[in-house]
Amino acid sequence: MHRKLLILFAILFSGLSLHAQTEKPWSQRMAATAMSLWKDSLPSRAWSYDQGIVLQGLQSVWLQTADSSYFNYIQRAMDRYVGTDGSIRTYKAEDYTLDNILSGRSLMMLYQVLNSEKYFKAVTLLRKQLSQHPRVPEGGFWHKKRYTNQMWLDGLYMASPFYAEYAAVFHEDTDFDDIATQFILMEKQARDPKTGLLYHGWDESKKEKWADPKTGLSATLWGRADGWYAMGLVDVLDQFPANHPQRQALLAILNRLAAAITTYQDKNTGVWYQVLDKAGEKGNYLESSASCMFVYMLAKGVREGYLPAKYQEVAQKGYDGIIKQFIETDASGQVSIKGVCGAVGLGGNPYRDGSYQYYTSERPVVNETKGVGTFMLASTEMERLVKIKAGKGKIALLDSYFNDEHRQDNITGKSISFHYKWEEWDNNGFSLLGHIFNTNGLHTETLYQAPDAQNLKKAAVYIITDPDIPKENSQAKYIEQPHIKAISEWVKNGGVLLVLNNDTGNAEFKHLNQLMTKFGIRFKENSVNHVVGRQFEQGAIDIAADNTLFKTARKIYMKELSTLELTASAKAVLTNKNDVIVATAKYGKGAVFAVGDPWFYNEYTDGRKLPADYDNFKAANDLVNWVIKQITTN
Repeated sequence: MHRKLLILFAILFSGLSLHAQTEKPWSQRMAATAMSLWKDSLPSRAWSYDQGIVLQGLQSVWLQTADSSYFNYIQRAMDRYVGTDGSIRTYKAEDYTLDNILSGRSLMMLYQVLNSEKYFKAVTLLRKQLSQHPRVPEGGFWHKKRYTNQMWLDGLYMASPFYAEYAAVFHEDTDFDDIATQFILMEKQARDPKTGLLYHGWDESKKEKWADPKTGLSATLWGRADGWYAMGLVDVLDQFPANHPQRQALLAILNRLAAAITTYQDKNTGVWYQVLDKAGEKGNYLESSASCMFVYMLAKGVREGYLPAKYQEVAQKGYDGIIKQFIETDASGQVSIKGVCGAVGLGGNPYRDGSYQYYTSERPVVNETKGVGTFMLASTEMERLVKIKAGKGKIALLDSYFNDEHRQDNITGKSISFHYKWEEWDNNGFSLLGHIFNTNGLHTETLYQAPDAQNLKKAAVYIITDPDIPKENSQAKYIEQPHIKAISEWVKNGGVLLVLNNDTGNAEFKHLNQLMTKFGIRFKENSVNHVVGRQFEQGAIDIAADNTLFKTARKIYMKELSTLELTASAKAVLTNKNDVIVATAKYGKGAVFAVGDPWFYNEYTDGRKLPADYDNFKAANDLVNWVIKQITTN
């Protein structure tokens, strides 16, 4: 009897475990597969793009969940290669291969989050390669040094997003001219006028055996090649300056490519073939990695506003097809992706001639890195896409006029704006909060000028955080009557104002309170909820299940904050020990949210510091959902 009970309990536990796993989104389930298959060691003994594409997928899941296990995995994977001096084990700059650049995106992320000098040195090493990389006369990068005068579509993803991230972070603005050149030149040379698709490779010299002697192009429209190019393009556009003269050219290329990709989507399955324009021909097969890449490009393009909304249906059909055609789940709940074309290329030894027979002879495999990584990327974008309707196209505008601290970067030596900024990935930043706004369709922008009726007009949300005091900024600017008039009128007309103050001694109160009293709220000049070291329970605040704003967060962490006094129509949202710590108010058509701490900054939302039972990331999502409700009901 005892043995039977044990077996029964084991079956029940196994069933519950499987149910819990299958309840998770596909992105998290594939992430679990990746970290189970490869533990701490990704499938290569050398620095390669195979690692990079898996890590990009895991990074997208980390940003969606704030689960530190994904971040920690990425860091462990990179630390297997990056030395304390910034050297990269097995990397050889003199090989001049664009494939070696992709994993630099993970290093860029680690540098921005951790401010570690070794990651800075490593990304600078990769950037130096691009400065010296051989090029065709028109300026395009050779794919590799040993592939003389050749550009491949793969290279546009391998190098350009890293190049753009580096340019944005380190303000190398002229680099965007060069980045645009890569995409514009490749489309000019490789686009097939009949289909609108791009050929895999272009030999500028027209001497390579696989190259057409008239055009220099390879012979076949291979799916994953177009997928690499498509993903590279949408990722580069994230970093591209809004006023750059070539931005519109890149958007036009993306729209042309999206139209062509849609044309060659298989009508029955929703996915795409290994050779895109040869559906049904002998040997051709439905291929998963290219299908994931196209879904990623289309979904992200729609969410970011790069593509028209009509492509959401195309992305959804493609994603549904991927799940049906390629995703399998075993008895333990682990998922696998099949139908992934292995590694292919052009030239080399043995020689790869780029023919239809060559691409279709490369048979599909299961859980190859390029399928695992791109499925995570496609899944996170589809998970985000379903949330964008209410907030789509709206702007969340972050003040950087009243909060305008600068510091000298101890690595680069440059003066940088810091403390609660969208672009800040370290503990002080709002990058996770910005990601949540973006997931819900809002664009995040920063206001560096004094708020007035004109520059507030474009915003649905305006966020004031931690106004400066002289000890933080000798040029501190205060909220004066013209600002109060502009902001309150904007709220009255339907704007949503978020005020994330700080405790006394760390923020300005007098002028801020002149604004807040318009809404029946006043910040007390105090500091409560002090925490000693990492005794997190001292800063724990429980939230009742029936809270009107925080629908999913049940326990949060908040320390050293100012409390609130309320009058008029302002309402307490959260109290702690008889103190009001969060409040809202209606004002005309608009709404105000107030809390006495910046609170939603990365240190307490990105999952790396707080114990797992704290729901600060959920609270940030709850806040954004509340904001969207205010926007849609105004």
